[in-house]
Amino acid sequence: MKPSLETDSDLVASRPGAAVGALSRHPFHAHERPMGPHYCVYNRRFMVVCFDSRSVEDGYWLLRQRVGLLHTGELPLEIKGPDAETLLNRLFTRDVSKLKTGRCGYGLACYEDGGLLVDGILMRLAPDRFWYVQADGDFYGWARAHAIGMDVEISDPGVYVSQVQGPNALKLLDAMSDGGLPAGFGYYGIATVRLGGQSFVITRTGFTNELGWEFYTEPHHDVDALWALFQTHGAPLGLDMAPVDAFNIRRIEAGILNAGSDFNRYTTPYDVGLGRFVDEDTDFIGRPALRAAPKARRLYGFKCFGGEVAITGAVERDGARVGSVCAEAVSPLLGQSIGYVLLDSPEMSAARPVQIGCRDGSLQAAELLVPPFYDRTGAIPRGKQIDIPVRP
Repeated sequence: MKPSLETDSDLVASRPGAAVGALSRHPFHAHERPMGPHYCVYNRRFMVVCFDSRSVEDGYWLLRQRVGLLHTGELPLEIKGPDAETLLNRLFTRDVSKLKTGRCGYGLACYEDGGLLVDGILMRLAPDRFWYVQADGDFYGWARAHAIGMDVEISDPGVYVSQVQGPNALKLLDAMSDGGLPAGFGYYGIATVRLGGQSFVITRTGFTNELGWEFYTEPHHDVDALWALFQTHGAPLGLDMAPVDAFNIRRIEAGILNAGSDFNRYTTPYDVGLGRFVDEDTDFIGRPALRAAPKARRLYGFKCFGGEVAITGAVERDGARVGSVCAEAVSPLLGQSIGYVLLDSPEMSAARPVQIGCRDGSLQAAELLVPPFYDRTGAIPRGKQIDIPVRP
């Protein structure tokens, strides 16, 4: 989640959204700036990791108890034209023809050897028009290379993504929207709403598995007017900005993976527990390799009983190294260090305890489990569980 860090003073663009070499700011940068943001680079976009004015733990409880807002570095690409569906069926491991207009789907792209390229949310806006909201990775070049000879256009529409997450998220949408909550706006749905007179595309998605939605800022939008609307209607509901580090804790608890750290070109979907998103009857890139690949998972969650675990720390059993740490965070709700480990072999049992390397150089006992760490049925993001946890 932190490929690099930048402070606001390091940014030299003259206006929000302007390019800094090959990098760009989110259009809402000016509204983040008073909070003392520190940035990472994600899809060549700056995304706030933490704030000087708020602790990461406070940001976490904002997501769990009220409503948090993050302006992300996710990159929507537009794929449209008569052959858009044909191309996407080659690029993704699922049958895109089954994705209905007005719905989202989770999209995985693999290399020919079955290794994972990137993941993201595929939005079907029309029968021949899609947005792929990708995680960090070079999907654009990959898609262009495989579109040769097809009647399809692949472009960057200049859209920026923001997430509104937490138990009050839909209450906020109801208050902000000129027409109230959109009808039939279910989990992984797409809607177009008017927010203060401006038309926005929104989705019932997010990186937290909290109740939430995302909105998509296009070049023609008045971001200052929208921010004023958020302040007016969000204040009574406890809205504030939460950084990526707070979202990172919640996504680990929820069993959500991060491209580049939890999986990469050396791991297959089966290695990391994403085999349910592979349809081997679809003729996608990497299908022959995945048909022959081991189907057992190698990625597990962990709970560590002492110390703070180190990213890339060793996972040991009986004195031998058996894997490494992919992700780590201290969960304020669970009161311990949690995260993901990738075992060296799918034959290694997760039932036996392990020891994990910590930041102080020690090895501490840990338990492995299949994530998520709670809410195993996904009731929270679907609005079927509304219990708000109490902060210890």
